Amino acid sequence: QVQLVESGGGLVQAGGSLRLSCAASGRAFSFYHCGWFRQAPGKEREFVAAIIWSGKKTYYADSVKGRFTISRDNAKNTVYLQMNSLKSEDTAVYYCAAEESLNMLSYSDYARYEYWGQGTQVTVSS
Repeated sequence: QVQLVESGGGLVQAGGSLRLSCAASGRAFSFYHCGWFRQAPGKEREFVAAIIWSGKKTYYADSVKGRFTISRDNAKNTVYLQMNSLKSEDTAVYYCAAEESLNMLSYSDYARYEYWGQGTQVTVSS
């Protein structure tokens, strides 16, 4: 069992930056692959970024590539999402997810992740 708690969301102007954190508790978090997803009002949940358990491989949606960076500190049981050059279309609730047995071909499929946080709101004003 893994519990995830996101933080760091807020209101920011277009072009600004935010760093989201996902603090995990529970068993052996360092063995879990993690992802960030987001959901805007009236839209489906979409993949943002993923990182394997060791942190040595990362994946990004095309819409955020070059602007967002996912990282993790297994000693602190925390995954981060650094978001730069934010756009109004980045406005959404951002969710952290974790899965121990993830086939990394499925890293962008939210249905593959077992554990989820409650989400944190990111609002980008234009």
